[in-house]
Amino acid sequence: MAATAATTFSVASVSYGSQGSKSKPFNFRFNSPNYLKSFSGLKAAGSVRCESEASFFGQDSSAALRSSFAVRAEKQNKEGLEKCFQPQASFKVAILGAAGGIGQPLSLLIKMSPLVSALHLYDIANVKGVAADLSHCNTPSQVLDFTGQAELGNSLKGVDVVVIPAGVPRKPGMTRDDLFNINASIVKTLIEAVADNCPDAFIHIISNPVNSTVPIAAEILKQKGVYNPKKLFGVTTLDVVRANTFVAQKKNLKLIDVDVPVIGGHAGITILPLLSKTRPSVSFTDKEVEDLTVRIQNAGTEVVEAKAGAGSATLSMAYAAARFVESSLRALDGDSDVYECSYVQSELTDLPFFASRIKIGKEGVEAIISSDLQGLTEYETKALDALKPELKSSIEKGVTFAQKKETPASV
Repeated sequence: MAATAATTFSVASVSYGSQGSKSKPFNFRFNSPNYLKSFSGLKAAGSVRCESEASFFGQDSSAALRSSFAVRAEKQNKEGLEKCFQPQASFKVAILGAAGGIGQPLSLLIKMSPLVSALHLYDIANVKGVAADLSHCNTPSQVLDFTGQAELGNSLKGVDVVVIPAGVPRKPGMTRDDLFNINASIVKTLIEAVADNCPDAFIHIISNPVNSTVPIAAEILKQKGVYNPKKLFGVTTLDVVRANTFVAQKKNLKLIDVDVPVIGGHAGITILPLLSKTRPSVSFTDKEVEDLTVRIQNAGTEVVEAKAGAGSATLSMAYAAARFVESSLRALDGDSDVYECSYVQSELTDLPFFASRIKIGKEGVEAIISSDLQGLTEYETKALDALKPELKSSIEKGVTFAQKKETPASV
């Protein structure tokens, strides 16, 4: 395609209102080349212009969408010309547990990515229908389904990113630790297959308890001789998404502008939002800090109780995971400005695994950002000290499980 000054990308063609629906074009003009950044990565910025008079997203959501579909500005060439925007669908993603409560909406969101060429959906049952349904969406990626242990290996061959939401959900009264015995066996079996079939892939662990399942994955990969700590991620993005949302609501800020780093782990008091590091800078009273911190830590329980036994946080988790997957894909595609919080092998503290802001590159974790842990408030310092024993215990529990010689349960 010849170079042009700008490219129009059609996102939607229908708008909804209280008076019904009507056709209305909804286009974006990209005024600088390169990447389509969706799911609102931490560094998304660029020039995007909405050309529609209205859309079904509404004013606030349209603003968020404009930002999330931003493009990274690059230096113009000597002639001051701009190249044509061309998203390249070139990566294969496998979702293990694709028929579940998180897996289905996550599969849909990843199917929407312009960077995905093939979407492999695996589960122990019911995945064929999910794949058939998604295959009707007119986005570039080809959808393939794989059912049962016999097809697990094939689902992983040649993939660039593996996402693991497989496992049982939380129910009222359950803690993440209650999920351990079931989900630990599932993760162990799946990671063994990953090690055998796509050892160089980025591995994204969603299955709870993440504080333990990531160490399990690391140990299994070590046993297989293929462990690369830079490519193993515990997906804690939901904690960031919740922190951003709750802070924006509390302080009446534009949600798209808010960024709260969340460190530690992904359960209870191990989740530590660094409200003092909120961007844009905002002040909190002591009570606001305590209330917001407790709500962010217990937000999963808030959803479990609201669903009254019908499930856990599936939709928000799918959104958060899709954001992290999209960030990984952008990094793999060469974007040099990708930052997210994630639970990874780390030397920031005396714990072997720790969630913090990281920079992601083509080879995985490029840098662990230590500056967020500098200049903490007294409240944050005490909370950090308090979370370490629990997080250490969860890590050791995962390592001990992975080192057992017994055969794991089939999935």
